[in-house]
Amino acid sequence: MVFMVKIVRKKELNPTVTLMEVEAPLVAAKAQAGQFIILRVDEEGERIPLTVAGYDRTKGTVTIIFQIVGATTEKLNHLKEGEYIHDFVGPLGMPTHTEGLKKVCVVGGGVGCAIALPVAQKLHEQGCEVTSIIGFRSKDLLILEEEFKAASDTLYVMTDDGSYGRHGNVCVPLNEMFAAGETFDEVITIGPLIMMKFVVEATRPTGIPCMASMNPIMIDGTGMCGGCRLTLHQDGKAVTKFACVDGPDFNGYEIDFDEAMSRGTMYYGFERHAHEETCNLFKKEAELHG
Repeated sequence: MVFMVKIVRKKELNPTVTLMEVEAPLVAAKAQAGQFIILRVDEEGERIPLTVAGYDRTKGTVTIIFQIVGATTEKLNHLKEGEYIHDFVGPLGMPTHTEGLKKVCVVGGGVGCAIALPVAQKLHEQGCEVTSIIGFRSKDLLILEEEFKAASDTLYVMTDDGSYGRHGNVCVPLNEMFAAGETFDEVITIGPLIMMKFVVEATRPTGIPCMASMNPIMIDGTGMCGGCRLTLHQDGKAVTKFACVDGPDFNGYEIDFDEAMSRGTMYYGFERHAHEETCNLFKKEAELHG
C-alpha cells in the first residue's frame, strides 16, 4: 500500500539515530517482525528501505528507526512531528520465523538493534527463552537498552571501547556461552555485515541454526530491479536470491558475506557526496531564515 503518512512522534535515540512513529493503519494491520517498508521523503526523493521497528494495530501506527548516513536520511531527519512522509510502502519481505522456537539468542549490532528488538519481543511474547546480545562502538551510541531488558531473559550489553556494559564485541559472550555448553534452538543476528559474518562463524562449529537479516541496496522492493541480490551457497552451488522478496532473513551459513560487503560499498562515494550537498543546502536555508 502506498500513501502519505503523518509523523506523530519523533525521538532522538542518539546523535545519529532517530525514531519516528507514523500514522499508517494499513501497514500496521499487516506488519510482522522482520518485515520492512520503503519510503520516499518527497516526490523527487529516492526510495530507501527501513525495517519495521514496531507497530501498534490499535493506534494504527508504525515505528521506524534510522541512522543518518546519507542524503535521504538527512532529509527524513529534518521532518518534524505533524509533517508528512510522501510515500510509505509495505509491509514488504518475509516475517522472521519464530514459531516453535523455545530458546533463542538474538544478536544485534548498532542500529541493527532496531531490527532485532521486534524479533526479541515477538519471541518473548510467545514464551520463548530469549538471550539478547547488543553491541555498540561506545556508550554514546547505545539505543533501546530498556526495551531489550523487557524482552529478554538474559541481556548482554557490549561496547567496543568498554565505555558501557562489557568491553568487547558481541562474539565475546556468545563464545563464552558456547564454551560453557550453552545451546539454542537458533541464533538470530542483525547488524553490520562484518558483525553478522563473525557471529555466523562463531556459531558454525556448534551446528546451531543461524539466521542473518540482510539489508542490501534496494530500489523497488518487489524483486524486479535485482539491486538486492545475494549469493547463497547451497549444496555446492551458487544460488542468487533477492533480499526484498526471499528475505530479509537467510541461513547465515549459506551467505556469501564477502560479496555482500563488496557490493554494499559500491555507492559509498556517491552517497557521501549527496549527503554533504544536502547538509549544505539545509545550512544555507537556515542562514537565510535567520
